[in-house]
Amino acid sequence: MTSSSAPASIEIRPASVTDAPLLAELNDFVHAVHALNRPDVFRSEPSRDDLVPIFEAHLARDDIRAFLAWAAGRPVGYALAIIVDRQGDALLRPRRFAVLEHLAVAPNAIRTGVGTALLDAVSAAGRAAGCSRLLTEVWEFNHEAAAFYEAAGFVSMRHALERAL
Repeated sequence: MTSSSAPASIEIRPASVTDAPLLAELNDFVHAVHALNRPDVFRSEPSRDDLVPIFEAHLARDDIRAFLAWAAGRPVGYALAIIVDRQGDALLRPRRFAVLEHLAVAPNAIRTGVGTALLDAVSAAGRAAGCSRLLTEVWEFNHEAAAFYEAAGFVSMRHALERAL
């Protein structure tokens, strides 16, 4: 994807249930990459009518933190994270962390600071919720996303493997 000049200003605001149609639309940018590279996992071109109820359900949850990015009066991206409370046991310490589930940036806004602004908003919300860490996952094919997260200070904490049966 090509980079473009930075937007004059990026506005980040929390997303609400009424923003579900907008998130469904913005999801196209990131979902298309996943569907192209892993059609065995991701459906191609899901209907916005099917996506809106999914986003409405996410945005209605108390443990979800979601943000919309705007530049030049237009929506250019969104981020959605889950606040997770893990109870401790004999093996694991209790902990609270945030998991970034979605980060989508419009193609014309990539490398303009939108992704970083969204990541900053999620990080601040996680800190405010008492989280000690922000986790995310990147598919092996998504080199651009991996480079973005590594540049933002993320480090590998485990390696997931798969094998066809």
